[in-house]
Amino acid sequence: MSEFVLKQQLELILRGTVEVIQRKELEAHVTESIKNHRPLRIKAGFDPTAPDLHLGHMVLIQKLKHFQDLGHEVIFLIGDFTGMIGDPSGVSETRKALTKEQVLENAQNYERQIFKTLDPAKTRIEFNSRWMSGMQAEALVELCSHYRVARMLERDDFANRYREQKPISLQEFLYPLIQGYDSVALRADVELGGTDQKFNLLVGRDLQRDYGQPPQTVITMPLLEGLDGVRKMSKSFGNYVALEDKPGEMFGKLMSVSDDLMLRYYELLTTENLDHVKSQHPMEAKIALAELLVSRYQGAVAAKAARDDFQQRFQTKAFPDQPDVKLVFQITDFPKPDTPMIAIIDLLMRTGLVPSRTEARRLVSQSAVHLDGHKMTDPNETISFQKGRRYHLRIGKRKFVLIEIAGDEG
Repeated sequence: MSEFVLKQQLELILRGTVEVIQRKELEAHVTESIKNHRPLRIKAGFDPTAPDLHLGHMVLIQKLKHFQDLGHEVIFLIGDFTGMIGDPSGVSETRKALTKEQVLENAQNYERQIFKTLDPAKTRIEFNSRWMSGMQAEALVELCSHYRVARMLERDDFANRYREQKPISLQEFLYPLIQGYDSVALRADVELGGTDQKFNLLVGRDLQRDYGQPPQTVITMPLLEGLDGVRKMSKSFGNYVALEDKPGEMFGKLMSVSDDLMLRYYELLTTENLDHVKSQHPMEAKIALAELLVSRYQGAVAAKAARDDFQQRFQTKAFPDQPDVKLVFQITDFPKPDTPMIAIIDLLMRTGLVPSRTEARRLVSQSAVHLDGHKMTDPNETISFQKGRRYHLRIGKRKFVLIEIAGDEG
């Protein structure tokens, strides 16, 4: 039984991860936790450097939720002390430090937003000012003695700035040390972070060893691509979905992502079965994702209203009351009535509005075919339908087909 539970836990824990340091340690941690009924202490730190969160931040929070659902102790660490230093990760110059007032205001906003995913009754909120603000100078000097300048300069962003003769402040060297010491103060078993945080997370392992603790397992998660599908989600790039976007705006943004990016969002932001998602028509899967995420952050009523509004405004946009053709499929028309499916090229030929299969393939390849507002681009794609539903097919700019999937004949 314990091996089965271990396998179940690891499957969820490893979903979407980039790297685990070390995998054997993680398995040992989880095995010991199951055997002794002791929850693991799972830490993830967030510097409150902006007033609100977006879906990119939720990759780590969703992973915390995975651990929480498995019965482990989740520690959401707000770096109110480190936030006043500024994380040097991935930057080419010294960050501007925030004031204490700015950090505290942002921290309050974070607490409100994370509980749209995490269970507040099972989440431990910590602030690293609790142990850092009272640290004496001698203790801070002693902490600094645990790391060498040469090790700090192994870090890519520091190395690049040093080589380019760009300033590096001593306080920036303190940042990874303090983040690492947070793991000592919390006696973390596991720490989560983005791939850009790997250096800081490994400092935590080193410091725990120096302070006589077992080293934490490090789990890195990918940086979520934004709506453009290329750069990481960021307000700076304007490719973000904020947790507090208006429901309709959030729904519309999510409907704009590519099919590949949609699957990425499913993997990193939900616990949905990916095989099931892949078996759906991309448009249906995307609508389900948008409704799921809007419901999580804005409520089920707002999500349904956003979905209805989107379908009204976009999926029926410019569709005439009297289309050129109406196709009615009985489920017995399909080889597998339980899962009505037809190739997109065969569907176009059934309409009688396309002269040849070659022309049908050309139209699809040139993105001139839309099914329920979703652009079809793969001539080899097979469409999955749902019984009892109507679909709007547009071919080019002026040909319209209403498709009706009838239920069982009585």
